[in-house]
Amino acid sequence: MDLFEVILSIHIGLGIICLLSGMVSMLAAKKKGRHTKWGEVYHGSYAALAATAIMLAIWKWNEIAYLFYIAVFSYGLAIYGYAARKQKWKSWLQHHIRGMLGSYIGAVTALLVNVGDGIPLLNKLPDLSYWFLPTIIGSPLIYIVARRYRKTSSVSKKISY
Repeated sequence: MDLFEVILSIHIGLGIICLLSGMVSMLAAKKKGRHTKWGEVYHGSYAALAATAIMLAIWKWNEIAYLFYIAVFSYGLAIYGYAARKQKWKSWLQHHIRGMLGSYIGAVTALLVNVGDGIPLLNKLPDLSYWFLPTIIGSPLIYIVARRYRKTSSVSKKISY
């Protein structure tokens, strides 16, 4: 196994951790505890995932340069969502939701672009759909979730972590 394959294996493992921890955090009650702990795992694994994606993309630029752009853009969204929460920006919750869910869409997009043709049913779709399907499905979900937490003015009091 050469160094590229080692980094790729680490990248795949980080991707699995990122996708699973992000899902657990999304489904957990929005309070200190499971949501915040798994959110930290998500953010940490995403940072390492982006770093390995950038390394892999630079290594084989002519084949997988797209991985660089997905990593930079998606992790940028993760930092945006993470910083909004940590620094308690005005309307931080809206920024946090958009950033974190947007970054998750980026991770799912990267996954589908790389292995979508090996997933039953999805492999019936044109390859180009792997680039857009996560955003088409995920963007309305971001809107719905953000709107749900915007309705209650005391939501920041309920979400105290």
